Amino acid sequence: MVDVWMEVEAHHYSPIMDAILMEIRIRPIFGQRVDESAVEGNIEKLKKVLEVYQSRLSSSRYLAGDFISLADLNHVSTMLCLGVTTYRSVLDAYPRVRAWWDGLRARPAVRKVSGLMNPSAKNF
Repeated sequence: MVDVWMEVEAHHYSPIMDAILMEIRIRPIFGQRVDESAVEGNIEKLKKVLEVYQSRLSSSRYLAGDFISLADLNHVSTMLCLGVTTYRSVLDAYPRVRAWWDGLRARPAVRKVSGLMNPSAKNF
C-alpha cells in the first residue's frame, strides 16, 4: 500500500503542487509575474486529489494504513510551502486531510524541518 500511495503522490499530487508553488513561491523570487489563472486551475485540480485523500483517510489514519510511512512524509515539504501562502486554507474543506496534516505537522521531526525551511510555516 505504501507503493500505491507514493505513486499517487508522485503522479497526481506532486505535479499539481509543483506547478502551484512554482507560480506563487518561485516566480516572485525572480521578479516574474504570477499567472493567477494557472494557480486557480491547479488549485481546482488539487481539490480533486484532496477528495481522494479525504476518502482514503476515512478508513485509515495515514495514507498507507494505520502507520506513518514514506507515503505520508513525502508530502511534508510541499505542504509546508503551501502553508505560507494565501492558499493555506484549501485543506479546511477536507477535515480528514486537515487532521492527517495536523498530525504530521505535530511530529517533532516535521516541526524541526518546518523551522529550518521557514519559521512562519509552523502555523499552517
